[in-house]
Amino acid sequence: MTTTTTDSSAASTDDFAAEWAKWHHAREQALGARGGWLSINRLEWLDTEPGQFDGLPGSWWYEESIAHLAPGDGETFEPRDFELHPTGPGEVIDLDGHHIEVTRRGEGYLIRVHDDSAATLRDFRGVPAYPAEPAWAIEARFEPFAEPESVTVGAVAEGLAHVYVSPGVVVLQRNGAEHRLTAFNGKDGGLSVLFTDETSGVTTYAANRTLAIEASDQVIRDGGAVVLDFNRAVNLPCAFIDFATCPLPPAGNHLPFAVEAGEKIPYERG
Repeated sequence: MTTTTTDSSAASTDDFAAEWAKWHHAREQALGARGGWLSINRLEWLDTEPGQFDGLPGSWWYEESIAHLAPGDGETFEPRDFELHPTGPGEVIDLDGHHIEVTRRGEGYLIRVHDDSAATLRDFRGVPAYPAEPAWAIEARFEPFAEPESVTVGAVAEGLAHVYVSPGVVVLQRNGAEHRLTAFNGKDGGLSVLFTDETSGVTTYAANRTLAIEASDQVIRDGGAVVLDFNRAVNLPCAFIDFATCPLPPAGNHLPFAVEAGEKIPYERG
């Protein structure tokens, strides 16, 4: 009987590891895709007066919530306006052979250049990570706020702040202690948490990692059980490139123990 139980547990662990490996492979494939984060090799902040950037077409500036692009001398493309969310995705345009992403961050706008010959993309060889371990899929609970709250966090870009809306906190138990993490809405539903822990700056990226958490609309509204699978904690773009403006975790989102799960410091940063 004991042997049967042991065999069943081993099979379950193997299945867990296989499912994680499939997910991790897809994650690496997405990171290494042409035109993605790793192809960015330049960042420029727009001013409130029209200005040009060496080697790039157009004249760029922003006013209030709108960025503007106009043709420079001898250029014939149509002017463009961009009105984007301060923490939302950018818009990539093709302009005279350049792939330029327009993004709004904080009170201003920036542009980033995507180049599929960038060294960060060319030399990418995957993401090191801890081996999958079912014990790091931790049961927790989500406690919603009476009303969603605005939370201001810092950024890896000096002087920049991000404002996100938090629906509540995730509460987990570890080593007999309770830990509360401010949660944000996930990009594709559910929740997400930005955090650091005792591996940060040692084996994992110092500034942050992020974890997506599956949660139904009902759980987000009323609260309930969730699972924090730290095996799927991932690096933000700033761990890989110098042209990101990633948010830092909210105050209090540091776990006072070593989360030896998920992605480690990228090879290129080690």
